Amino acid sequence: MEVLAPDGRVLQAGGVAVLGGGITGVTTAYALAKRGVDVTLIERHRYAAMETSYANGGQLSASHAEVWNHKATIVNALKWMARRDAPLLLHPWPSWHKLSWFAEFLAAMPDYERNTIATARMAIAAREHLFAWAQAENIAFDHRRAGILHVYRERAGFERAARVSRLLAQGGLQRRPVTLAEMRAIEPALQGDFYGGYYTDSDSTGDIHKFTSGLADACVRLGVACRYGAQVTALAREGGKVRVATGEDSTVFDAVVVCAGTASRALAASLGDHVNVYPVKGYSITVQLDDAASRAAAPSVSLLDDATKLVSSRLGEDRLRVAGTAEFNGIDYDIRADRIRPLVQWVEQCFPGINTRQAIPWAGLRPMLPAMLPKVGPGKAPGVYYNTGHGHLGWTLAAATAELVAQQVAAVARD
Repeated sequence: MEVLAPDGRVLQAGGVAVLGGGITGVTTAYALAKRGVDVTLIERHRYAAMETSYANGGQLSASHAEVWNHKATIVNALKWMARRDAPLLLHPWPSWHKLSWFAEFLAAMPDYERNTIATARMAIAAREHLFAWAQAENIAFDHRRAGILHVYRERAGFERAARVSRLLAQGGLQRRPVTLAEMRAIEPALQGDFYGGYYTDSDSTGDIHKFTSGLADACVRLGVACRYGAQVTALAREGGKVRVATGEDSTVFDAVVVCAGTASRALAASLGDHVNVYPVKGYSITVQLDDAASRAAAPSVSLLDDATKLVSSRLGEDRLRVAGTAEFNGIDYDIRADRIRPLVQWVEQCFPGINTRQAIPWAGLRPMLPAMLPKVGPGKAPGVYYNTGHGHLGWTLAAATAELVAQQVAAVARD
């Protein structure tokens, strides 16, 4: 079967369309192509990994698998509403989307422990695939396997972390408590007053943009047709298949996998599915370590500061990525100085020897579902699949969810 574009061009129907060229879309396309599936990747930007997969915190962190559906999150959100520089900023003006999301978030609180354990298991499974793909395709992405150190400034936070660690252990992850002296030995560059920490030596870090771009190139070598600069304008079910419209072009595919980040909610609704993704904005800075003193003063081990909810990752020798915060304000890409300032100040306080003159700011929208677990698998209609809603753990979970959805799609394609 063939489909004609308005200008008379023939667009071949069939195969699987993957919608979105971020980390979830590219890993999905790759996992499908490795199974011999005919794949078309559709991305609205000119290149892969230009939105949320551009400059995140860099952590491949199974140790950060705890979901947010806990009373402590609610307490902090209410407490911090008056602070413009708060780690979690909930803008008070309502919208139906925000209200419905938080209603589902509260409804998922009884599943906090189960979902945390499930997330840890998924994160551990993802490592094997991601590392193997990087090796097979010779992708250099500043990968550093030095572990992740969670640091706590007060006893209460440290003791709560012990309870979280027990849940992570049920998911198969081992992280160990460390004293202040042990923390200094793990990361000598860290300055400040802390109570203690937890160290996960199996976690690692890397540049998500470099990895995703490299894997996108591998997809092309495997025969994936990449349509960059193509905005999906409409989706429609059609005789057990799915029609995808991008501007003036319209193509019918045997199946689609929606990996479209914050756009997934609207695309799912057009296909009759409820995928309540909310755009939770996060910020980052990339500090250029241009002088020898800054490079010597910068941390080698990735950190997560529980009090500030900030993470740091050393990317190569000359970059330090610091990221964090969560802002509930709808679709908003503005980079606010009052949200960036705490990130710069954190570097200056914890690593005073670093020159922060070259600190490049960035903001991205994390596609987050209320239960904090991604939507992976089929929709209501035949030929419709999802791999979206990974929130702040897209980099950590993507390889596992890509494998899972690719298995499902490929099994149907063989039938």
